[in-house]
Amino acid sequence: MMIASVHLTREQVIARISAAQSHLGRRRAPGAAIRQMLHDKTPLDTPIPNGDGPGNESNDCGGSPGANRRGDHDLNDADMRPKPPLIPAAVLVPLVERDDGFTVLLTERSADLSKHAGQISFPGGRIEDKGETPKQAALREAEEEIGLATDFVNVIGDLDVYEVRTGFEVFPVVGLVRSGFDLTLDPGEVAGAFEVPLSFVLNPRNHHRQSRSFYGRLRYFYLLPFEDRYIWGATAGMLINLYEVLSGEKAAWR
Repeated sequence: MMIASVHLTREQVIARISAAQSHLGRRRAPGAAIRQMLHDKTPLDTPIPNGDGPGNESNDCGGSPGANRRGDHDLNDADMRPKPPLIPAAVLVPLVERDDGFTVLLTERSADLSKHAGQISFPGGRIEDKGETPKQAALREAEEEIGLATDFVNVIGDLDVYEVRTGFEVFPVVGLVRSGFDLTLDPGEVAGAFEVPLSFVLNPRNHHRQSRSFYGRLRYFYLLPFEDRYIWGATAGMLINLYEVLSGEKAAWR
């Protein structure tokens, strides 16, 4: 496997994320997974009716009818996909601009949460209502969870929608974050925040596949061990998507 370039300029990051938007025009609106899985004939690139969602944004350029939705099922049998209806959610993928290169800002979820407690994640949560776009939800959740002011974030595009086995369809929104921000963590949701060098994510030697038994079946997932933390599951899957977009390479096991 070719080792991806581990240092990208700001211009390169923006250009590669922008180029990926042409493949995201279909199967992106909340509820698209339901139509896809039930073979509904409704066009999958139908815009969200609020007029400011995927399919209506300026960086949406249509896209291929074969555009894929990612998910926990990527490394497993297709019947391990979550069953509809799925709950729409959004996360911010924050790429922090540091003097020595980009980092990815991640959080450690509170141990008291009912779902995904203690796991590594992006800041994010449910899209509150039909009038809220994934971009708005991701920015709102980042400000609520970790106190990241929206003035510091420049949204440059999206990654593929990610289906989580717990019943969510997650819209990853990529934003460049200029340095100088302060964080204020919501202790009810976030136990900590830390940064991972983007160069670490872009090095495929740091991508691993692990497995666990889940309801009597072996389930495979991506794992990126970083220092004393283990980034796995949906967050690792979205980081793999980011790797493929920025490197131009296909990840292992896909």
